[in-house]
Amino acid sequence: MRRLAFAAAALLLAAPAAAQPPAPTVTVANPLSRTVTEWDEFTGRFEAVARVDVRARVSGFIEKIHFRDGQLVAEGDVLFTIDQRPYLIARDAAEAEASRAQAQLDLANSDVARALPLVQSRSIPQRELDAREAQARVAQASLMAARASQATARLNLEWTEVRAPLSGRISDRRVDVGNLVSGATEGGTLLTTIVKVDPIYLEFDASESDYIKYTRLARAGGRPSGRETPHPVEARLADQADWPLLGQLDFVDNVLNPRAGTIRARAVLDNADGFLTPGMFARLRLWAGQNRALMVPDSAIVTDQARRILLVVGADDVVQPRAVTLGPIIDGLRVVRGGVEPTDRVIINGLANPFVRPGAKVRPTPGEIATQQAAQR
Repeated sequence: MRRLAFAAAALLLAAPAAAQPPAPTVTVANPLSRTVTEWDEFTGRFEAVARVDVRARVSGFIEKIHFRDGQLVAEGDVLFTIDQRPYLIARDAAEAEASRAQAQLDLANSDVARALPLVQSRSIPQRELDAREAQARVAQASLMAARASQATARLNLEWTEVRAPLSGRISDRRVDVGNLVSGATEGGTLLTTIVKVDPIYLEFDASESDYIKYTRLARAGGRPSGRETPHPVEARLADQADWPLLGQLDFVDNVLNPRAGTIRARAVLDNADGFLTPGMFARLRLWAGQNRALMVPDSAIVTDQARRILLVVGADDVVQPRAVTLGPIIDGLRVVRGGVEPTDRVIINGLANPFVRPGAKVRPTPGEIATQQAAQR
């Protein structure tokens, strides 16, 4: 009986040791250190480079409309024709008045020329010559006024053909044939609008923290100021996965919005085919400079409530958590801005095992972190 009791006790003592699972195997690797081109992403809206309200500059009835609503027009295209008959009459009258004033000036100059030898021979007094010279100057002024009226009449006649002030896409007509429009330097009848579509602006708001980051980079020489250097910009529409739209940063505002804590910026993109339309949204990324960065697979990052952590293996093969600050994904790897060292052994495979957790002992096997391009070679 005593032997059986000792045997039973020995089995009970051995049971926990037998139930202890072996240390799980994980793959570890040092973070990949390389120089990367970083991009910051924003959401923007396309805006026209130029927008013009086309208004009547002379009054009259609309006689013809020469465009189709919404079409592309070229600078100088005739858009509307206003009844020209009153302006043709005014031009002819102004030209006739200019001819009359020219004839009066020619006569006055002839009188002065005839009076000069007569004054020298004392046949007429000097006063007569002075009077004729004064008449010539009056005739010269009358001719100048007539020519100004002639130019005005010609300009008004020219304005009866309302032309496109720039190339772009025209809106719908605001008046129809037969409508009476009012022309004026201010407040003339609005006929339509035109927006320039090539190139096109992409406006976006950057946060105050982004602005501070870029300013410090510029002062440290890591990235030139966006106000002085046209940094490259890439953009994509809602249905695009890559970044096919290329442009340049061309404007940064001079003040931050105190309510939103943002600063307005703008990129300019080519739009030769007119596909991009003012008002469309787009996602864009702005070149943020080249930096030395540590990179890990995105699958190696785990979430601990509100924190992002990496699990690393210490010198005693015990798992340790490291809270990290993350950057963008570049070439398939996540940039880690802080919280991990180049010599850390980061767990890149084996995280699915429930026994791989902080404080657990593991059996590390060496692995390697490679970019997406390097892995495909």
